[in-house]
Amino acid sequence: MSYEIKQDGKYKFIEEGNGEPLMLLHGLFGALSNFKDLIEHFSQTHKVVVPMLPLLELDLLHTSVGGLQKFVKNFIEHRSYNNIHLLGNSLGGHVALVHVLKNPDRIKSVILTGSSGLFENGMGDSYPKRGDKEYMRKKAELTFYDPAMVTEELLDEIFEITNNRLKAIKIIALAKSAIRNNLGEEISQIKQPTCLIWGANDNITPPFVGEEFHKLIPNSELHFIDKCGHAPMMEVPKEFNRILGEFLAKQ
Repeated sequence: MSYEIKQDGKYKFIEEGNGEPLMLLHGLFGALSNFKDLIEHFSQTHKVVVPMLPLLELDLLHTSVGGLQKFVKNFIEHRSYNNIHLLGNSLGGHVALVHVLKNPDRIKSVILTGSSGLFENGMGDSYPKRGDKEYMRKKAELTFYDPAMVTEELLDEIFEITNNRLKAIKIIALAKSAIRNNLGEEISQIKQPTCLIWGANDNITPPFVGEEFHKLIPNSELHFIDKCGHAPMMEVPKEFNRILGEFLAKQ
């Protein structure tokens, strides 16, 4: 199912369904396709909102976790959303954490899956090897438990980004910003109910990262999904939606 991309001023986003907003923040190589099962399922009960994060559109000075957080803050205020259930995957989880720490008022609950902010395995020092598609395929496959999740379409998207010099520089800037912006000292200040949904086979933010978030965030619950990597909502959507649905029903 394809969704209409709406535009309001400088913001592009998907908005489907009615109810309390469930806002989804994607990761570094994230695309709308990452969330298609989630959008379809939860647009029956919530207003599902997916802003297009300007990962590659910000000027280099603001290409950072903080720059993305400001964008999300302005988007939320521009659209007057309240009682938001804020969900982030990978870098999107990191942006969600910074946002809720700085602007807690409109956020009702937090959902993190494979979030950076404490620790993550980057793409390695040699990344990105521009022009080497097989190398990029192997790196992309590390995201998933099942390497078949890396379709030709997904690989083409990643390859196009990493093969463009300016885009590659911005991706590296975001990845380095995520590593520098460690939230270990602050995370215990989060008051909102928080649901941590982690792939038991996540290579990027391994299971101990989920356990550490659980230890640090006072009102949190942690769920592991077996045979699942860094993007549970893509790889195991039914189980992910079941866990998330039970969490949202309690809020």
